[in-house]
Amino acid sequence: MNGRTGAALKSLRELTAREKQSLIRELQQVQGLLPLLMKPRNKEHWTPEDRVQLASHLKRLSKISPYLAVLVMPGGFVMLPALAWWLDRRRNRRGAGQLPRV
Repeated sequence: MNGRTGAALKSLRELTAREKQSLIRELQQVQGLLPLLMKPRNKEHWTPEDRVQLASHLKRLSKISPYLAVLVMPGGFVMLPALAWWLDRRRNRRGAGQLPRV
């Protein structure tokens, strides 16, 4: 391997590790979602506090939905590093004050 290939692999590993940690943090924040969702099925009502928590959990899940969609697709695990790179590229562009392309 030449120097550029080694640097690219190192960069890819760092990017994957950073995105993995971010994904783990988000998933840890949504731990109380299932009991909250089961309240109506158990003939309980959601309180206003429960509704606020539900909205918070759903916002967190919407942040990680691109990852979940890729993982569900056939061969999606192979595409995860490419998705992490693309999301990171968009984040860097926004941080630089540029508008994201759609």
